[in-house]
Amino acid sequence: MSAAVRVAQTSQASIKSLISLMNKSCTCPAHSNARRILQNNNSASGTDATSKHHHHTKDCSHASHNDTEHEYAFEMASSTMRFGEGVTCEVGQDLVNMKAKKVLVMTDPNIAKLPVMKTVVESLKANNVPFVVYDKTRAEPTDQSFMDAIAFTKEHRPDVFVAVGGGSVMDTCKAANLYFNYPDADLLEFVNAPIGKGSVITKDLSPLIAIPTTAGTGSETTGTAIFDYEPLHVKTGIANRKLRPTLGIVDPLNTRTMPSQVKIASGLDVLCHALESYTALPYYERTPRPANPAERPAYQGSNPISDIWSLEALRLTVKYLARSAKDPLDMEANTQMCLAASAAGTGFGSAGVHLCHGMSYPISGLNKTYKHPEYNVDHSIVPHGISVAVTAPAVFRYTGAACPDRHFKAAEIFGADLSKVRKGESAGPLLADQLTKFLENLGVPDGIGALGYTKADIPALVKGTLPQHRVTKLAPLATGAEALEKIFEDAIKNY
Repeated sequence: MSAAVRVAQTSQASIKSLISLMNKSCTCPAHSNARRILQNNNSASGTDATSKHHHHTKDCSHASHNDTEHEYAFEMASSTMRFGEGVTCEVGQDLVNMKAKKVLVMTDPNIAKLPVMKTVVESLKANNVPFVVYDKTRAEPTDQSFMDAIAFTKEHRPDVFVAVGGGSVMDTCKAANLYFNYPDADLLEFVNAPIGKGSVITKDLSPLIAIPTTAGTGSETTGTAIFDYEPLHVKTGIANRKLRPTLGIVDPLNTRTMPSQVKIASGLDVLCHALESYTALPYYERTPRPANPAERPAYQGSNPISDIWSLEALRLTVKYLARSAKDPLDMEANTQMCLAASAAGTGFGSAGVHLCHGMSYPISGLNKTYKHPEYNVDHSIVPHGISVAVTAPAVFRYTGAACPDRHFKAAEIFGADLSKVRKGESAGPLLADQLTKFLENLGVPDGIGALGYTKADIPALVKGTLPQHRVTKLAPLATGAEALEKIFEDAIKNY
């Protein structure tokens, strides 16, 4: 069955789910009006609007205005995306269409030497677009590298941004755009609480075009910028819809130069985006309900639309990641992984992620000595995709009890034969076993122990995870310090 057919079928199921939700007893005006319209349409067409969708079919009465605690709505928002081999060359025309007067092209020292930057620069020159290049972004950015990029931006005062690179470049460019438009704000002003103030971004930022060179973060679709906050030795970030790129130009040709280990790490980020967003707390269980729609968080919990993107991203990653890593010229695999990355970005950009990402931040931030192979950097580094993947078996072994149907579904995508599942068998261990095999076949480091961590480091890792409320509170099970200790201990060795 083709990917397009699967998406269509999943879309139909999710649309029925939305109708089912509206047919419940929710009394808010938006749902009441939509329900009447849908009932009229269904009466005319003879369609059945009573299909149920697992995990999202609870009685909508919790969403009535008598309950001011729980959320009753979700929002889908994503950047405009243009996809196709060779499409990078259109960026100059896009900038002319935007009437750009001065463009800041942001990249890193390695990407600056690759064909993708040559294509971008040639396109800008051919269209007489004035530009300046900043090529000093850091792989796995820090608060200091963010501030360096912000200072450069304030000096050159562009009116449009172009990010050419992986998630680190795109996230740095988003931060530079934000603080250029809020010149008096402290770096922590918009950083997620409790590490930062978590202030809401209330004004539109400058246009930003994102041209990804990896198939991983999906940052070309999201309003998120992640960095290492070195004073606390943890990763944190900024999350707001205003940060989303105006346009994402996704060109599979730009991923051909990725080293194999970079492809694996990037693809594992896609994998965990998909798994975590699909198993996240349902949006209607999230509290508190925002007092103002502008305060609704970017990460809202799993919902019927994010499910479509997350499941397809998972299918594509399971099928194509190993192929893409093995052969840089396998354009079918490269193309499908680019699609997977953007699909997962759209899914988790609405639903959010949870424990794998929350726990990954101290894994990266506390690292002092580990340097992953094939990363051409001058500092120790646990690539983001590796840091999220090494805890994945332990995480999903733990969360399986919360939504077993979803864990069984994910395990089936990896190849588990559900017809052989014994009655009463737990979904979590089944998915964990499938994940373990997948990671081992890719040659992923064997748990956090392979990154240099021991049992003695677990208290510090837990301490670094607890402040990551933006993501940890979206776990399908409430997860405190004691549970985190057990998950980290379980993740010391996977194979």
